[in-house]
Amino acid sequence: MTVIDLDAPRADVPRALDPGLPISDRVFQTTARGVGMLVFVTTGSIGLFLGYQAIPTLHHYGLSFFSETQWLPERDRIGLASTLLGTVEVAGVALLVGFPLALLTALYISEYAPPRLKPTLVAAIDLMAAVPSIIYGVWGFFVLQPQAIPLARWLSQHLGWVPFFRVGTDPNAASYARSQYSASAFVAGLVVSMMVIPLACAVMRGVFAQAPTGEREAAYALGASRWGMIRAVVLPYGRGGIIGGTMLALGRALGETIAVLLIISPAFEPKASILSVGTETVSALIAGRFGEATSAQLLALLTAGFVLFVITLAVNTVAAVMVGRSRSGAGTDA
Repeated sequence: MTVIDLDAPRADVPRALDPGLPISDRVFQTTARGVGMLVFVTTGSIGLFLGYQAIPTLHHYGLSFFSETQWLPERDRIGLASTLLGTVEVAGVALLVGFPLALLTALYISEYAPPRLKPTLVAAIDLMAAVPSIIYGVWGFFVLQPQAIPLARWLSQHLGWVPFFRVGTDPNAASYARSQYSASAFVAGLVVSMMVIPLACAVMRGVFAQAPTGEREAAYALGASRWGMIRAVVLPYGRGGIIGGTMLALGRALGETIAVLLIISPAFEPKASILSVGTETVSALIAGRFGEATSAQLLALLTAGFVLFVITLAVNTVAAVMVGRSRSGAGTDA
């Protein structure tokens, strides 16, 4: 019979550790990592392609490409100053109108809507996001613009001392020039706001719905009203979702093309007024001039696309940093 000495020294052999993940989790992890790398490579490839195509234009025009207001290829005068300003104006109007509507809609669906009505409202918001942009453009041109012109005139009458609402004509005239208030950055921004509301609302609503039930009940137990509970729990918890949804809407507003192209009257004139006729955005410039562009003009349009790509990438980066610094739920910690 063999006797085993339990006190004898044993070889110190490392033991293999199994992470314990099932095969399905490993497949999902690998697939998600692959999709993420594919998105990263695709985005980087687009940026490198646009940046490479922009080298001849930037070498020829230099910094004047960003300070020149006119777009006259036949005179060798090409610049993005007026189009960048128009892009910011349209996106600013869209965000100024869309943000409060998206926030209030998300709060109503999440906190106030009856349970039977909530699925219908969610479906309606999702349906708005699925409508093609050309439909919004046609709707804005034929339906919204005639209703927005009196509002633009009213703003010019009462807030004309502000440069943003100043129009070159007399808004108090008995027969005012309606054409001076059409095809403006204001009308285009209103149309784009209807397009960005579903995106921002969906993100905010999803985060609001995840607010901890225990903290909601604790707020009610301390005597808070429903609005008090929203201010103390839901809004602090959903801060990251509010920022993320708003930045997502801003990125959509900066790059919107077809709807803006159908509304605005192209004008390469930098002006602070958003109510007067005529403006231009970078995306609308590319879509409107791409078909008839020569090889040199095509490179200039690709340079404009590269500038818009960098701006959008910067907006998304800032959004990621802000969301990272204000994680949902950080404001509800005891």
